Amino acid sequence: RLRRFLLRYYPPGIVLEYVQHHVDKVKSIDLLTLRADSNIDALVDRLIAEEVLITEQRRVQLRQMLQKLAEKQRSDSTQTYYLCNILRAHILPLTNCSFNKAGDRFITGSYDHTCKVWDTASSGEAVLTLEGHKNVVYALSFNNPFGDKIATGSFDKRCKIWDA
Repeated sequence: RLRRFLLRYYPPGIVLEYVQHHVDKVKSIDLLTLRADSNIDALVDRLIAEEVLITEQRRVQLRQMLQKLAEKQRSDSTQTYYLCNILRAHILPLTNCSFNKAGDRFITGSYDHTCKVWDTASSGEAVLTLEGHKNVVYALSFNNPFGDKIATGSFDKRCKIWDA
């Protein structure tokens, strides 16, 4: 029994969440050839014919989702990026950097064994330095979508979880 559809924007596809024999399962359907000018009605017909989880009753919902997904595939060639800030981040080279989901915080990791949390919404200043690794910090991430924790990985063979 199909519970819900989820869109996957890259690579384009849909994810089906369903229940089979009282067990929750997930199935991905890749739509790698989907473009903004794709024939959505033909794609809906094909998916309903080929996928037993997608019934005729889901046609309208599926069409709306695929239309949205196809629109996201449109390339906006007029988009331009401008330099807005240069951060003097660490005393040694950076190894990694990442925004949180909201885009108001940014973290950097470095050869100097530290990570820094930056305020990107207003000041552009470092708001916190995470110290404690004994070697290069080479991996870091916010726990999206919540953004209340940061994970860091280091060549000291440690992964640390920090309250953000």
